[in-house]
Amino acid sequence: MIYSTATVPVNPGGEAQLTREQAWKGLLLKARDARLFVPPGLCTRCEVVETSATHIVREATIAGENLREIIAFEPGSKVTFFQATGPREGAIVNELFEDEAGALQLRFYCLLGLRGSEPNGPEERAEQAQFDSDKGYRAALLSTLKRTRELVAEGRI
Repeated sequence: MIYSTATVPVNPGGEAQLTREQAWKGLLLKARDARLFVPPGLCTRCEVVETSATHIVREATIAGENLREIIAFEPGSKVTFFQATGPREGAIVNELFEDEAGALQLRFYCLLGLRGSEPNGPEERAEQAQFDSDKGYRAALLSTLKRTRELVAEGRI
């Protein structure tokens, strides 16, 4: 199993400040179209194929892998990506919360396995190392917030 977590402040010093609502809208946009938030060419297809009051289903091609995700929403706070098909199985969560000092934080955590791979085998250990690296999900959180600030500045959020 792969377990990874990272937390970053939504409003570090020197950055344009985001409200909780703006950060939430950024997470919603990311759920609907990952292409807006990942490096160019990484996500070549991202299509919402089902919408309800509590979740969406999207099909995407990310890093050359086709996947289907059921994405559940807890309004204003949490987006959970359930990996229905693709190389991984499990859940990835993006959550907004206030820390003990009242500062808005964005946390990522996941519990995943790799389909068709030995549990805790070399493939899962390599994936764990990638998730926990400086280029892993902490970097993805920072990138999401940066892109959200850009969309706010462009008037799209």
